[in-house]
Amino acid sequence: MSNVTVRDIITDTIRYWEPRRIFYNVVLLLVVVATYFLQPAAVLRVTAFELLLQLFLLAVLANVTYCAAYPVDLLVQLSAFRPTWLRVRWVLLLIGVLFAAVISHFIAQGLFGRVT
Repeated sequence: MSNVTVRDIITDTIRYWEPRRIFYNVVLLLVVVATYFLQPAAVLRVTAFELLLQLFLLAVLANVTYCAAYPVDLLVQLSAFRPTWLRVRWVLLLIGVLFAAVISHFIAQGLFGRVT
């Protein structure tokens, strides 16, 4: 780890992941909006207020799950694999965004459960 301190690693982790949280949230928002508009033929079963509460809950849960990247990033940076990890950790971001997008799609389908 040469002259890298734990504080440096924590700072690097925050500096890397927090700006990317915006990208993550925008992708999930687009997935939810697309899911809504791909089912235009019927009426929502829930009230607008209930839907807003459910969407808020989904957004909070999505951001809590985003934090799962932190322990992985910290652990690998504390290992001998740090130099390689710093070049490829974008893969964790990509996998996480894709996984969250799939989950968001299915949850949104349930939220927007339509009746014909």
